[in-house]
Amino acid sequence: MSLFTCVSPVDDSILASRAFATDTAVSDAVAAARAAQRDWRAQSVRDRATLCHAFVDAMLSMQGEIIPELARQMGRPVRYGAGELRGFEERARYMIGIADAALAPVTLLEKSGFERFITREPLGVVLTVAPWNFPYLTAVNSVVPALMAGNAVILKHAAQTLLVGERFQMAADKAGFPHGLLKNLALSHDQTAQLIVSSGIDMVCFTGSVEAGKVIERAAAGAFISVGLELGGKDPAYVRADADLPFAIENLVDGAFFNSGQSCCGIERIYVHESLFDAFVDGFVALTKTYVMGDPLDPATTLGPLVKALAADFVRGQIAEAIAAGATAHIDPATFPRDVVGTSYMAPQVLTGVSHAMSVMCDESFGPVVGIMKISSDDEAIQLMNDSRFGLTASIWSADAAAAHRIAAQLETGTVFLNRCDYLDPALAWTGVKDTGRGTTLSALGFAHLTRPKSHHFRLDTKA
Repeated sequence: MSLFTCVSPVDDSILASRAFATDTAVSDAVAAARAAQRDWRAQSVRDRATLCHAFVDAMLSMQGEIIPELARQMGRPVRYGAGELRGFEERARYMIGIADAALAPVTLLEKSGFERFITREPLGVVLTVAPWNFPYLTAVNSVVPALMAGNAVILKHAAQTLLVGERFQMAADKAGFPHGLLKNLALSHDQTAQLIVSSGIDMVCFTGSVEAGKVIERAAAGAFISVGLELGGKDPAYVRADADLPFAIENLVDGAFFNSGQSCCGIERIYVHESLFDAFVDGFVALTKTYVMGDPLDPATTLGPLVKALAADFVRGQIAEAIAAGATAHIDPATFPRDVVGTSYMAPQVLTGVSHAMSVMCDESFGPVVGIMKISSDDEAIQLMNDSRFGLTASIWSADAAAAHRIAAQLETGTVFLNRCDYLDPALAWTGVKDTGRGTTLSALGFAHLTRPKSHHFRLDTKA
């Protein structure tokens, strides 16, 4: 029997295993979703909102179990677990709250003898393929808006966070969702691709790697379904000469190393004006050294393990390659005693003397390492920030909002921040460019990708 297995990065123990869904179970789930969606789409937005709020309430009621469970599954320290659920609630409540207006018909200027308007119709069945790194936050981006738009949802969560998918199912059942409206399935990669090919779904929302995104696109080719892809990132920060230095250091260290650097929109490369460079690096390194690496179930821990040893070894390889090419490492791994090659635990690292010829400045690291480069002008910063195949977010650190507007207009990215980073505001469209993917979640624009327009052109007077 093939198993869906979560191996805990905390101690390499098998935390949970589930059998993959049978072909019959998948077919039954699709049929149940179709049946549930036919009735669900007829419900008012207000009635959908009542059940979706109950779903959020049910999830939050499990917080005491979810926080340590999440630490065991993917390694994030328990001290940060409540933050993910706060973000889950913020995004869900916001999207529920704007649904009525976002889904309202578009009315046009009056034309004598005619009635013309555009409605937003649900797509049908949405497949959400969610990742492990922020397993509640990333899934809710599509699950709740899809439901509010009148769709049914099939959820396929990552093996590393298979218990999160089950929590979604528990919350849906506790909230009283109609049978089949939200169904969590344990699927293999091949089963997921087959489900996309089979015409059993009408849209797939995927968050994950670029290579996996290409597999999703190939599977969807010719199926004429909508595809939303949030893929990798190599997000830059630019610290201008007029930046609030202590503030920038504090926030960029957090942006680089929160969740052990395992964030699509985490800071992976920093460009600092030459007038601040030395002071910035000194302060950045000093603050990084205060992190406490250890068991994520210990409330004192601020840096847990990476999701698996293979991921840690990849980042170690990037660091070694950069040092061999002339980069300087500012953190001695020996000062983080749990850092052991071949394990999921690795120390954070700060590199200077880096260049875009190095993998650590070009390829997604998804780990606790950041490269810092000295630059001399806005133009140089813009050129380097855009020199990437990714484009999810970019942050500017400056006291000059007008300068930030000028720079933002030239950046090839989905989101531009000023004096903040690594955050999703649900009122803003979450999107990317280049290899970061396509499509939009959150904001009113997110509903446009979960619906299709239907035009109504009524001639009211046939005798005129």
